[in-house]
Amino acid sequence: MTDRSTYTLAAIPGDGVGPDVVAAAREVLDVVAAAEGFTIGWTELIVGGAAIDAYGVPIRPEDVEACRVADAVLLGAAGGPKWDDPTSRVRPEQALFVLRGGLGLFANLRPVTIHPTLVDASPLRPELLDGVDLLIVRELTGGLYFGARTEATGAPGERSASDTLAYDEHEIARVVRLAFELAAGRRGRLTSVDKANVLATSRLWRRVVEEVAGDFPAVRLDHRLVDACAMQLVKAPASFDVLVTENLFGDILSDEASVLAGSLGMLPSASVGDRRTAHGLHGLYEPIHGSAPDIAGRDLANPIGTILSAAMLLRWSLGRLAAAEAVEAAVGRALDDGYRTADLWPSNPASTEGLHRVGTIDMTRAIVERIAIVRAVPEAVTARAS
Repeated sequence: MTDRSTYTLAAIPGDGVGPDVVAAAREVLDVVAAAEGFTIGWTELIVGGAAIDAYGVPIRPEDVEACRVADAVLLGAAGGPKWDDPTSRVRPEQALFVLRGGLGLFANLRPVTIHPTLVDASPLRPELLDGVDLLIVRELTGGLYFGARTEATGAPGERSASDTLAYDEHEIARVVRLAFELAAGRRGRLTSVDKANVLATSRLWRRVVEEVAGDFPAVRLDHRLVDACAMQLVKAPASFDVLVTENLFGDILSDEASVLAGSLGMLPSASVGDRRTAHGLHGLYEPIHGSAPDIAGRDLANPIGTILSAAMLLRWSLGRLAAAEAVEAAVGRALDDGYRTADLWPSNPASTEGLHRVGTIDMTRAIVERIAIVRAVPEAVTARAS
């Protein structure tokens, strides 16, 4: 059964490979929308380094407003060597901070799962990857990245600089509550990551977590120091369900966890707050990888992280569960059928039998072709979603 709902999405191709992978995700979204009987109206925005070149600023107020009124935002990447001067007054990454603050996106969600056919692409032993299905919830608008800072001053040999790490309990409680809710809908385990043996903010973090935990008696909570957690992520990643942590720790741990899947190009993410639209939770969706300018425009980028981010968008912001599951199942089927971008290509020639090395365009085409297949076989969607 279908309906003719129309959704408005803001697309931000950004810099580097961003336009390549956003074009891929848009194609997939348009195809699955047509198949499911709804339509998408796109608003494309110039943001990041491209906006600095075009407008002199990384993002304009009218672009933030366009993102705010859209049902959701799809982002490619921001930044690159052209704009890498850290002393510059305007930098591409400033657009991300403006979007997070302006849209109230206080939580970044990064799911990590391992596709069975890609186990050999991970640097970890296969037995360590069995059963890995974790979700990292990173606080996104507080901490060191948003605290007061002083740039380096003084003569060489006497210079100093400072960054301030600050959190209030409201910032902590809202992201922790979201993490508890997510854990309650998964396997009922939440790991809170801090550095409470050293940092005052971490001790406040831990107290607030314990207070919020009282509202979720069915969720099993444990606390982990960040250094111990970093070690556990590579020694026993399947032991985790949902992890919640502050901004800097979450940035580092989520990048560490990305190697479990074998490539940065595989993993999606969502940045959300508590604002709801008529259809779902408003959010910004993007792959976890950077702009990779060395391969931009060369049909080399892996589009899967962005396509899976689009699936998260369908599920969380548009309420289109069947469409999301169809996209995820089509990605899985394409991988099962041996399609591999360069980042997934085995280094051992003996492991390439039955594989097809493809670029961005052909990987996207393979996924698009399989959307119809998995929709025609509902049990394939169910199996992939589970």
